[in-house]
Amino acid sequence: MYTVDELEDKLIDLAFAEDIGDGDHTTLCCIPENMMGRSRLLIKEEGILAGVAVAQKVFQRFDASLSMEVYIHDGQHVKPGDVPFIVSGKTRSLLQTERLMLNIMQRMSGIATMTHRYQQALIDAGTDTRVLDTRKTTPGMRMLEKEAVRIGGGLNHRIGLFDMILLKDNHVDFCGGIHNAVSRARQYCKEKGKNLKIEVEVRNFEELQQALSESPDRIMFDNFTPEDTRRAVEIVGHQCETESSGGITFETMIPYAKAGVDFISFGALTHSVKGLDMSFKAC
Repeated sequence: MYTVDELEDKLIDLAFAEDIGDGDHTTLCCIPENMMGRSRLLIKEEGILAGVAVAQKVFQRFDASLSMEVYIHDGQHVKPGDVPFIVSGKTRSLLQTERLMLNIMQRMSGIATMTHRYQQALIDAGTDTRVLDTRKTTPGMRMLEKEAVRIGGGLNHRIGLFDMILLKDNHVDFCGGIHNAVSRARQYCKEKGKNLKIEVEVRNFEELQQALSESPDRIMFDNFTPEDTRRAVEIVGHQCETESSGGITFETMIPYAKAGVDFISFGALTHSVKGLDMSFKAC
């Protein structure tokens, strides 16, 4: 299994390969090889900054001689006119790293900004409910997008299929019921020496009772109404963690949180986000 750093390096290498190809002919034809310059990241929209650490890796991986002065770090609030960092070095390198750096930072900052908005609204509503992401991420960019969720104040539901067992409706149906699914999950973990949390998705109160009898680590209420969610939370009590999922939006999430669930998961944090506006300009 790859480490986070290895996955980020592979993403950066692939991104450069698809962008530069056999050469950035626009830059090569008009910028002398030894020309030196400086460029600043200019924020054009209010939000939460994310991706500074990854941007530094982009610059260093392409040209280790590039120097980056950081003034605003990941997780900080930014507004139009702010300059989070300035990069100095070969002008060719500044031009060839610009788009990849911006693509990453705009997307990560957009995710962090949306996550912060959701989590802050839940806090302002007087709830303790935490925002979770999902696996609905951009292929190849999952580690960066999930890091952006954390920077924005949210939590990662799970990174992938390897770090938690989530028995969804299809797993339950194929196994012939919740009891069979959970029993097989526990037997599998025992045989493989895995210490994985087990979460069970339930669609109704009958399945909720079945899930509770198996003592999972968390139960997910799928497409419950806020009223049914409140009732389900009361039934669960403190026996395990609870999560709401299924079409919940920023506009509809407060009643679910006030029903008392520990977590609400939102696919929109990563699949429907708008990038934060910023540019990389010579200075």
